Amino acid sequence: METPTEKAKKKLIVALDIDDLSRAWDLVKALKDSVGLFKVGHQLFTRSGPSAVAMVHEEGGKVFLDLKYHDIPHTVKNAVEAAVALKVAMLNVHTSGGKAMMKAAAEAARSKVRAITVTPPILLGVTVLTSLSDADLADVGFHSPVAEEVTRLAALAYTSGLNGVVASPHEIFLIRKVCPAGFLIVTPGVRPPDATKDDQKRVLTPREAIHAGADYLVIGRPILQASDPKTAAQKIVDDMAGALV
Repeated sequence: METPTEKAKKKLIVALDIDDLSRAWDLVKALKDSVGLFKVGHQLFTRSGPSAVAMVHEEGGKVFLDLKYHDIPHTVKNAVEAAVALKVAMLNVHTSGGKAMMKAAAEAARSKVRAITVTPPILLGVTVLTSLSDADLADVGFHSPVAEEVTRLAALAYTSGLNGVVASPHEIFLIRKVCPAGFLIVTPGVRPPDATKDDQKRVLTPREAIHAGADYLVIGRPILQASDPKTAAQKIVDDMAGALV
């Protein structure tokens, strides 16, 4: 039986939000035995492309490809097929792209997995970015509060065939009310008690987020900017494990 610490490690995703492949490689080497996945996002992928994904795989790690596809269904379908071919463990699209786009993404993932015989990736829908508040949503024409928008978009993602969503830990309870067990919730906006919030506005600590029901936590700067990233990651894992006892 897995210990709480072993379970916690699998739930921690380290965001490699840097544009230096060499430094990213050093971080993966240092952290690969302490975390579950590594997030390759816009910054690193724009600089290094698929080489960043290959690097993580070379070290035996798993990749969350965080490119948040948001385009017409045909374009997103092709992008998801390309991502599946990279053998990533997790990828995402924006739920605000609509049901047709999300259904195209889900079907593309399923068909590509069958065609090239790889492990199916977890396909997530990004709901409302954790940097946005109710006022920010109003600025761009959304007049419902964040919690209401997240809940609506999560339900849409579920009915569109996605495996889960990316959402703030503050909305986990509401998502669980409208989506069934097994629908995954990946939460950014998580900060250790002694860390700054940076540009995140809807934040919980790792233990609080796991206790609330998050399946995975995405954490970047508190680990990347630490003098000892491995020790920082281990402290976060220990905090998460406290909610899994």
